[in-house]
Amino acid sequence: MVVLARNGHMALFIVLLSQLALFKCVSTYIRPLDLNTEHVIEGVTVTFLEANHCPGAALIHFHLPNGQRYLHTGDFRACKQMQNYPLLVNQPVNILYLDTTYCNPKYKFPPKENVLNYVVKITKNHLQKQPRTLVVVGAYSIGKERVYLEISKALQAKIYANASRRRILLAYGWPELSDSLCTDGNNTFLHVLPMAYLRIERLKDYLKTYKEKFSAVLAFRPTGWTFSEKIGNHLELIKPITRGNVTIYGVPYSEHSSFTELRQFVEFLKPDKIIPTVNVSNAANREKMQSYFRDWLRG
Repeated sequence: MVVLARNGHMALFIVLLSQLALFKCVSTYIRPLDLNTEHVIEGVTVTFLEANHCPGAALIHFHLPNGQRYLHTGDFRACKQMQNYPLLVNQPVNILYLDTTYCNPKYKFPPKENVLNYVVKITKNHLQKQPRTLVVVGAYSIGKERVYLEISKALQAKIYANASRRRILLAYGWPELSDSLCTDGNNTFLHVLPMAYLRIERLKDYLKTYKEKFSAVLAFRPTGWTFSEKIGNHLELIKPITRGNVTIYGVPYSEHSSFTELRQFVEFLKPDKIIPTVNVSNAANREKMQSYFRDWLRG
């Protein structure tokens, strides 16, 4: 059985159902479950909690009949609000399955809000200098919505995405986002493209489609992998890639926890045991992460 998180007005399970259909997953075996609601599955009490990742992502809390409590974070970005979740406050977690995508001291990227403010600032500056600029935000099938929505709100711009992506975004049931979408790329300077499109030549080709309206491209690649220790929180030091009329900024906007956020989450939770779930194929990596965990739990 496939269990999907359903978060009130964000009906992401509709999106996931369509994605699972690609893998010929029989809908009979799919059960959408609401967040913050206890569900008893074969004697185990299962509760989904908001994961601060892409819409619909959930931490999964398991309360076993023998009293043991497990927490599987899945993909998540740890934040202070999680320290107020009733299931996690003053209740022991025996085993924590932890998203360790960025479990490395070099990944101490800035808070999401700082990066969003920076993206808006750069966009405004470019449009002031070159009003005929097409602004592109790279995104995966799901995720990075806050980046282009923040630009949309700050500059009162509609968001263009192709029909396939619009279908996914509309399925969220997220009014602020749904109301901002448009179906014609000529009607707005703000476009969303797959992350793979954020290459100089591909963006030059894309610009040709709208050459009557735009003469330059400003693109953002929002991912934690663009983070540089040299830059740290000093986002103004980011150097874009520019070739002719195309400029690409790699900005450290991540929907996974930074190293610092992982440490704070573990120190708050104090689990008996931590099992890393990412970057675990190498024994040396596993031991290095376990050494971090031991230090955090001693603190």
